[in-house]
This record gives sequence, C-alpha cells and structure tokens, in this order.
Amino acid sequence: MKLLRYGPAGAERPGVLDDDGNIRDLSGVVADISGAALSDEGLSQLRGLDLGKLPVVAGDPRIGACVANVGKFVCIGLNYADHAAESGLDLPAEPVVFFKATSAITGPNDTVEIPRGSVKTDWEVELGVVIGKHTKYVSEAEALDHVAGYCVINDLSERDFQLHRSGQWVKGKSADTFGPIGPWLVTRDEIDDPQNLPMYLEVNGHRYQNGSTNTMHFSAATVISHLSQFMSLQPGDVISTGTPPGVGMGQNPQTYLKPGDKMELGIEGLGVQRQHVVQG
Repeated sequence: MKLLRYGPAGAERPGVLDDDGNIRDLSGVVADISGAALSDEGLSQLRGLDLGKLPVVAGDPRIGACVANVGKFVCIGLNYADHAAESGLDLPAEPVVFFKATSAITGPNDTVEIPRGSVKTDWEVELGVVIGKHTKYVSEAEALDHVAGYCVINDLSERDFQLHRSGQWVKGKSADTFGPIGPWLVTRDEIDDPQNLPMYLEVNGHRYQNGSTNTMHFSAATVISHLSQFMSLQPGDVISTGTPPGVGMGQNPQTYLKPGDKMELGIEGLGVQRQHVVQG
C-alpha cells in the first residue's frame, strides 16, 4: 500500500493511493497515519479494505508528510561509502546518530525556506524508515519486521550551522521545512530489498545525486538494531538513513541552494518530491 496524508498543513487527513493513482479517503477508517494504524494489525486491516468503496478525493490537494505525530526524527550521518569519500571523512565504526527537530517536518512538495543567516543550505536525498511497533534490543535479523514502511526524505542541511556553530549537527539540520517526508509511506511488503533502491536528486534540472541504497555502509536493519540498543523506537518514529554522494558541499566549487531554485528527488518505488526554494 501507498499511504499518505492530504489537505492543508495542520489539518491533513489520511488517505491511500489506489491502483489508478486516485487518492482514497481513509478518515472513516483511521484517525491518521500514526500509532496503531502503523502496526502489523493496523496495516493488515487497511490491506483488507475494498478501496473502490472508499471516497475518491477530488482535485489536486496538497500532500502532507506521510506519517503523523512523529515522536523521534533520527538521522544517520556518513552512511554511504562514496559520500564519506567526497566529504573527506573516514567511514565510522558505528552509525553516526543525530536528530532533527520534528518541527522541521513538512510535506514533500512544500516550499523550502532558507533560514536567516544561512550561507550554505544543502540537499540530501535519503531513504526514510518508519517504525511500526515498539522496538527495543532488536536483532538485525528481526529489525525489518519492526518497519511499517519506507519513504523519501530530503535531509536539508545548513552546513555552516552544522559544522561551525559548535555542538552537535542538530543546529544545521532542524530549520523549519528542512524535513520533507513523503509523498507516500510505502508499506514494507511492497519493497523486496531496501538495500537495492536507486535514488536521485536534481536542482534546476541538473542531476547532482545519482546513487543507490546498495552503497550504504550500515544497512537499514543494522541501523534499526543499533539504535534499539540505546533507545526504544516507537510507532511513527522516522529514521533517515543517510545520503549518497553529490551534495552541494561535495561539489567543486561548492554549490548551495538559493531562492528560486527548484529541487526534484526520488527513490525507486517510493515516489518523487518537488520543492521550490525561498528565503525564510
């Protein structure tokens, strides 16, 4: 299934994409794409629905972030061998973990704002993992059984804030609109192998990132298992698993986003995001 949330920001309704590409309203079935709806039982109930009997959503509504009530927005840094190389950094012995503020979360096609004082706002296409059930001390072998589904994330980053403003990376990762998620939450049964998904990102029609999850240093299963040794993961928690090479910081000369730029990014089977950049 491809689950989604549609409608004005702050008033999104749950939906599902049918085989013809129509959005079907799920608000008569679940309150939102969160919590118990993400469990194996909740997803099984949704799979059993006759989508043809659900109301079709008319027009072209705004698409919101594909999961609601995110408790934790956990990110993994330097998790692609080729991206670490372009950054001039060694691959880490353990996953590099940081957080984005949940207030950064926005819809996949919403406007991206360059924060005040920014001089190095950058892009990062990433595979997002949405947790479906309580996860604590899980093994790698069982980790993917705890996943509700996968999605596209743009882990936008202000490099000067991230690297030169002291402390952890969170300062450069958490500006409003720096966490577009979606368009769809694609349930795990539709993704045969999360470690073999081509991905790309373009700015103004130029393809900067053209990679695959098969170059991840730590797999999604490894990341989930690792995180669960240090914190419990809850339904609706989002993990952004790192980016392939081609970020603006890695260009020669370095290239960063500016007002008026347009981004397009996608992952095979998970959909496409399109964002217009403005000054915040």
